[in-house]
Amino acid sequence: MPRKIDALFGGIANFQALIEAAQLAARGKRKKPGTAAFLANLEREVLRLERELLAGTWRPGRYVVINVLDPKPRRVSAAPFRDRVVHHALCSVVEPLFELGFIDDSYANRRNKGSHRAIARYEQYRDRYRHVLRCDIFRYFPAIDHEVLKVDLRRRIACRQTLGLLDAIIDGSNSQEPVERYFPGDDLFGPFLRRRGLPIGNLTSQFFANLYLDGFDHYVKEVLRAPYVRYVDDFALFADDPAQLECWRLRIAQYLEGRRLLLHPEKTGIYATNHPAEFLGLGLLPGGWRRLPESGVRRFRNRLRGLRDRWSAGTIDEENVNQHIQAWIAHARHADSFRLRRAIFRDGWFDPTGEPSRRPGGLPVPCGWCGAVLGTTTHRTCAPRTATGTPQQTGTTTTVSVLPVHADTRAGAVTTAAGEFGCVQGSP
Repeated sequence: MPRKIDALFGGIANFQALIEAAQLAARGKRKKPGTAAFLANLEREVLRLERELLAGTWRPGRYVVINVLDPKPRRVSAAPFRDRVVHHALCSVVEPLFELGFIDDSYANRRNKGSHRAIARYEQYRDRYRHVLRCDIFRYFPAIDHEVLKVDLRRRIACRQTLGLLDAIIDGSNSQEPVERYFPGDDLFGPFLRRRGLPIGNLTSQFFANLYLDGFDHYVKEVLRAPYVRYVDDFALFADDPAQLECWRLRIAQYLEGRRLLLHPEKTGIYATNHPAEFLGLGLLPGGWRRLPESGVRRFRNRLRGLRDRWSAGTIDEENVNQHIQAWIAHARHADSFRLRRAIFRDGWFDPTGEPSRRPGGLPVPCGWCGAVLGTTTHRTCAPRTATGTPQQTGTTTTVSVLPVHADTRAGAVTTAAGEFGCVQGSP
């Protein structure tokens, strides 16, 4: 059993650590009212947080709940900014203690991991085995049991003040969707007396979600010895024999009952790996092709129109619009979506009818292929290649340099835009 670590609180409740945590929490959110107010009096607010933490009087604030309906109904909870500062300071100290014990095939909310690397790993296993057991946990975040989670934290942490802070964050969770399910050993009122559920949207909730299934990860890899990949509560096991996968499914369900979790009855099943599958927002096709699901493309088009309306009304600036768009482009480039991106962004900013905006000084929009913001020196410098592969010079600059052809990241293969576009950037 790993050694328990003490004397951690000094790395959390100190001025410099909280200053760094505030800078991390403010990334991309500096213009929001709560963030701006905190940063305007940064030293005073940090000193106040430090005093509360050292005295043990800090308590989580009230969450703002946002009910999201698309792509599925969810309750997203936004903590006050000062609470998010504490979350960052806490995770920077506590998370590395558990990170060393996490398996390599757990990809959610970890440094140098992420959904696209999980997809690449899924494809590696898919190409080696004939069948896959796809699983999802029923209402995972609302079902996480507080007492079970606290036991997991105490297996590595002995610092009393740090455990008290962790308990305060867990106990301060707001109410989630009801998940009243009976498990072996429960009496009539058992499911109603236990506290459960973590707020979706907290940095600490992401860490707790990984920790809660860490023992399960080791069970699958070391006891079942199954090829396995997991991203939050979405995971897959691979084998050539479907009977082996069915045996694993029964043993997995039994193990998860001990964690007071259930497999989702509609999202758990055994499938042939040579059939198309959707995993973590991408459609995976035979032959190594990837596509963006139509529902995801439709949501992005609707979001793009919403961003246009908000920009026209003056409630959002160009920087925020471009951040949203470039985030989607970064995801879409991991699929075979070049023509789709070119079609969406060919005319730049557009109205709901699909026609280019005629408004003077229209909003700059990044290039759908290279991500260059329209209106800069790189605007519309994606030129067709000549027969020799040399890009034609376009744009306003006279001196150009050829950038490497953009490529979609792919496990074992790289897809380029040769024959369609080459990106040329003007010199500064």
